[in-house]
Amino acid sequence: MTSSKISVETSRDWLIGLVTSETFIYVVKRLLQALLTILLASALSFFIMKLAPGDYVDTLRQNPKISPERIDELKRQFGLDQPWHIQYGLWLWRIITRGDFGTSFIYQRSVASLLWERIPATLLLAIASLVVTWAIAIPLGIVAAVKQNRATDRILQVVSYAGQGFPSFITALLLLIFAQITSPIFPVGGMTSINHSELTWFGKIIDIAWHMILPTIALSITSFAGLQRITRGELLDVLRQDYIQTARAKGLPENRVIYVHALRNAINPLITLLGFELASLLGGAFIAEFFFNWPGLGRLTYQAVLAKDEYLVLASLVMSAVLLIIGNLVADLMLKAADPRIRLENLN
Repeated sequence: MTSSKISVETSRDWLIGLVTSETFIYVVKRLLQALLTILLASALSFFIMKLAPGDYVDTLRQNPKISPERIDELKRQFGLDQPWHIQYGLWLWRIITRGDFGTSFIYQRSVASLLWERIPATLLLAIASLVVTWAIAIPLGIVAAVKQNRATDRILQVVSYAGQGFPSFITALLLLIFAQITSPIFPVGGMTSINHSELTWFGKIIDIAWHMILPTIALSITSFAGLQRITRGELLDVLRQDYIQTARAKGLPENRVIYVHALRNAINPLITLLGFELASLLGGAFIAEFFFNWPGLGRLTYQAVLAKDEYLVLASLVMSAVLLIIGNLVADLMLKAADPRIRLENLN
């Protein structure tokens, strides 16, 4: 009985400690702010879409096989006969009460089901690009800082400037040309091969990874160039600090000075950029998805915009905002974990 009472009190104390902790309060506060942000962003997006002339049903008027009566029926079915604020209010109410994001006009399917199909592909591409970018850019940025103003540093600066100067669509086009020249080494188009369903589980992973190579490179080049330059600049600033000179004067090995003392302080601004980096990759994924026929969220949103599929466009924009908020929140928590001296309340 006594041990049971102690266990209950321990659990209660742990729960109270969790709820009152700085991290928990910060996460709750950010999530509440996110709800307001998403609400305002969705309302603004819906209003801007309504400023564009015409709607999905108007495109059907060009088909002589569809009668005016059928057009009016479709308008009532999709709620397009209502003022824009009524349409938005009904859409928002369905989400709150039923979790229903509406029905896609062109696919005649639930918008939520379409998003759940496409989001994993976009996240897979974005996360793969993020890993590749950081795995290459951080070491090269360190090398450029350590060898400042030498031949290696100058070559890496030229590479970074060239990477940032190339628009993403030019990079994608060059990679497509490269794929055609080296065909059939690199697959172009789609996420899987024709015989994907016949492969083993390991073979399916290899098949998807092989299809990801060119889209990941196209998505990573610009981000890699910018991150390399930022890493170089941050590390150079830290290496000029007095405590680094003191560490060297004490006879510490240069590798320990750079990787233990300098890099730990230079990495904090890079972690802050992580959330924005993920958001930019999600936004820039459209280029890679479009050119390489990748079945992701960006390509779906583009097709919805062309067809004026309002509910699908709106839900896609909201989902992009959610992913941006989550990315920034994860970056803040990682920054707190990397440097306990940082107070989360000062990150707002």
